[in-house]
Parts: sequence; C-alpha cells; structure tokens
Amino acid sequence: MSSISFTSSNKLSREDYRRQKDLEAARKAGTAPAEQDEEGKDINPHIPQYIAKAPWYLDTGRPSLKHQRVQIQEETLTNDKWYARGIRAGPAATKFRKGSCENCGAMTHKTKDCMDRPRKTGAKWSGKDIKPDEIIQEIELDYDSKRDRWNGYDPSEHAKIYEEYEKIEEARRKMKASELDKQSTTELVKKTGERAAGEFSSEDEEDDEDKYAERSDMPGQKVNTKTRTTIRNLRIREDTAKYLRNLDINSAYYDPKTRSMRDNPNKDMDESEAYYTGDNFVRYTGDAPKMANLQLFAWQAYEKGTDVHLQANPTQGELLHREYLQKKDKLKDTSKDSILAKYGGEEHLDAPPKELLLAQTETYVEYSRTGRVIKGQERAKAKSKYEEDVYINNHVSVWGSYWADGQWGYKCCHSFIKNSYCTGLIGIEATNSSNILASSSIISTDNEELSSTKKTLVELHNENMKKSKSKNTDEDVNKHLKRKDLGEGEIKLDSKKLKKALENEEKRHKLKNNEADIDDRKRPYNSAYMGKNNYMEAEVTEEDLEAYRLKKQSHEDPMANYVDDDDL
Repeated sequence: MSSISFTSSNKLSREDYRRQKDLEAARKAGTAPAEQDEEGKDINPHIPQYIAKAPWYLDTGRPSLKHQRVQIQEETLTNDKWYARGIRAGPAATKFRKGSCENCGAMTHKTKDCMDRPRKTGAKWSGKDIKPDEIIQEIELDYDSKRDRWNGYDPSEHAKIYEEYEKIEEARRKMKASELDKQSTTELVKKTGERAAGEFSSEDEEDDEDKYAERSDMPGQKVNTKTRTTIRNLRIREDTAKYLRNLDINSAYYDPKTRSMRDNPNKDMDESEAYYTGDNFVRYTGDAPKMANLQLFAWQAYEKGTDVHLQANPTQGELLHREYLQKKDKLKDTSKDSILAKYGGEEHLDAPPKELLLAQTETYVEYSRTGRVIKGQERAKAKSKYEEDVYINNHVSVWGSYWADGQWGYKCCHSFIKNSYCTGLIGIEATNSSNILASSSIISTDNEELSSTKKTLVELHNENMKKSKSKNTDEDVNKHLKRKDLGEGEIKLDSKKLKKALENEEKRHKLKNNEADIDDRKRPYNSAYMGKNNYMEAEVTEEDLEAYRLKKQSHEDPMANYVDDDDL
C-alpha cells in the first residue's frame, strides 16, 4: 500500500484513488509512517509529486529519490582512446598466411570485406605486396558519447584555421605596405600628417577597419568607431511605431514600459488586410492554442482520477491527449454512421453546392445598353482544345484575322499565304501598290476595247444608266451591313419611329410563333434584307434596335414568367 503514491498508474479506481489521497494526507499529518526508498531512508511526504516521481526512462517501479541525485559514472572513454583511423599494426608479413585476405594478404578481414583495389593476381597466389594488418578496437560508448558530435575531435586541428587567417592578414599588410611605397611623398604626407614617408603604423589598419565597419551598419544597429562598441536599438527605425497605428485616444492601450500593445488598434479594418493586429495574435497562432488545449486536457484528466501532469511528464500528457482525440473522432464517426443507418439521408450530405443547383450566384454584373460590362467581372470565355492567340513568324495577329477578295490572311501584313513571314507595314504598302497597278491595267484594257469597238452615243447612254441602277441597288441592299457605330455614343430616338418599330417587332414575334402553321410556299425568305413591300425596312435603325431590346426576353430575369392578374 505504501508504494501507491509514487508508482505510475494510468488507471485507478475510485476506491484506490480515495485510499491514495487519504494515505498522503495521513503522512503529511504525521499519523502514518513516511515512505522509504530502496536504501531504507525516509522520503519527506511534503515533496511535490513531480519531484518525487521518477521519469519514465528512470522509473524502477519502486519509490526512490535516486533520480534527483547526481549520477556518478565512470568515464570509459578518454582523449587518448579513440578509433585509430588509417593506422596499420606493425610491419607487413613477407609470406601469405592461411586465413588471411586473398586480395591484399591482411589477417584482419576477409576477401569480400577488402577495401583495396581488386588485383588481377591476388596476394594468395603472387605472394607480393602483402598489406599490414589493421588495428581493430572495441570501444564501448555510453548514451551521451554516441550522440556527442565532437567526440574524437582533435583540438589541434583548430589551430590550422588560426594559421590560415594569420597568413591572410600578413599578406594584406604586405600588400598595403607596397601600395604606400608606390605613392608619392606629398600624397603620403597629406594622408598621415607629419609622419615620414617610410613609416608605417597599425593606425592605418584601424582606420581601414573603421571605414568598413561604418559601411556594414544594418537596420537596427550602429557601430561606433570611436568607442569600438555596437549600439543595438530595440526597434528598427524603418518600422512604424505601435502607438502611431491609430492616434485615437480611445484606441488600443500602449504600454511604454514594455513597448507592447496587446489589443488591435484598428478594429474596423479587416484582419486579412491589416498590417498589425496587436501583440495578442501570438496567443492565438502557431502552437500556442495547441499547448493551451493540452494543458486544459491535463487538468480535466487529473480531476477525473488520471495521474497526469503536463510539466512533470509532458510525453505522457501528449500521448494521452492524442489517444483521447482518436477515440473522440472514432466515436463521432460511429454515431454518425448509426444515425444514417437508422434514419437514412446520406444522399443529402453529398449534395452539390447551391450555385450548381439553382444556377444562380451572388456575383453582381452590370451591363450597358450595348452589352458591355460596366461593373463586375465578365463571364470567362469558354476555351477550346486548340491553341489560341499563338503568333508565329513575327506576326502580331493570327491566321484568319483578315479577309479580302474571298481569301483569308493576316491582318498585320495583309498576307494571304499561311505560315509566311510577317513583313508588317511594308507588306501592306506593297499589296496596296500591286492592287493599284492591277486596277490601272484593267482600266487600260477596257479603254483599248472601247476604242476598238466604236459605239453610238445612244448605246453609251443606255449602258451608263444600267450601271448606275445596279450600283444604287447594291448600295441599298448592303447599306445596313456597313453601319459599324450602331448603338454606340449618344442616341436620340424618335418617338413615332420607336412606336412603329415596336409594332413591327410584335408582328415579327407573332410571325415567328406561327411559322409552323404557315405553308412552306408562303414562308418569307430568311435573309438580312426584306423587301419594301414587307413590314421591315432594309436598314436597321436605332429605333429598331431599341424595340428589339425592349421586347427581348431575359431568361435570367426572375420576373420573366410573372403575369399580373389585372392584365388578363
């Protein structure tokens, strides 16, 4: 019973825990005898538990204070006893010995462990160049000696570093002395004062060192060359002081003694955008919350009877906390699975987000009358599997960006040859000049034909009239296709034309809805140009465009399918 208080027991029953507390109280009061260690000495009952209890790697299962005393160990390793690396034992043998290495002839290793170069004819058969035996040592190292990084280090090796730096310093002195000898006498007097030209002292070296020391100043420190001291500032001067973050009197309190501001000086600002949010962020970031949870778990476990102390045995507390979290997660998963198995509804947990279900998002986008984005982010264009905007051969536009005379080409140089090299403005000028020459040659051939065939004045007049009529019809047909500024800039609408355009738009909607009932022979021809006899004009006016926008149904409008009872 006396060994209950200091032995490690992870799980105690209520009765054992109560007995342990009563026994400790009786020992402290003096009514019960004190606990004894292995040597028969009494243990003071007022010693705290974290001192009296041995750690896990020194725990013998019996009460003792031996782990608090200095452990006297015999030094098994001295400076003179260490691995003899690269040293051979005595002279080599002259003849091959039985059981030695067949390659080099040494007795300390076998043929497969030989580190020498494999010979064409080994020492076993040649009997030449037999290597001496290695020195094999068996040094038993303790726990600390195995992990000592300087174990076996020869301190005399560090003297070589001093010698190397002394040689560099000596070479620097000689080089500076040679430079001073090359200088003229007047320059030397200006620099060193009244000293002679051949004199040389260590003050020049000090000035040189001070000069480089002043240049090596870093933010937050300054080297004083006169007193040879380094002044370290507590704050880098480039940083803004904490009390200047917010000059409001009612803002966060600044303690000038400790130079700390625990609260956030700018509470109205978003924490992700704020540069400084107070000194308390250290308590809620990194491993600080994890340590606080571990300490809270240790207190709660101790109150429930588990013998755990975070400061006395942090490893045990960490393992118990990890085991507790694993059991908690496992219990949570089992309870969730049991509820789903009993009531169902697992398909609702794997539901897609609301944006995909309702096809609606909270992103706000505002468009102009012409369809341009004024406010918000425009929808991303769908990408194809082919490469886009790939410019080759010095081109600045893609193939197919230019169209003329029924041919595709490059817009940057007006070239109709695919994968050709770009010529830029020079190529455009060349194509224009070639077109002018071609047109002039055609005109000259026409003049020759006219001169060859003489016509009367009446025939010439009739031909000119036919040409003018065909030209006017072509212009009327394609007039609406040449408008490029439709719907742009300041628009002035005529109310009468707009009213008429709305009526025509309604007729077009009715005609479109009743197209299935119309005979194919009576169906209007679907083209960009409608005749004058029909309700649509050849040219699309601003009023027609406005009527189309007003009558166009937006599928994204939530009130698109709403019908008022008063309109019925």
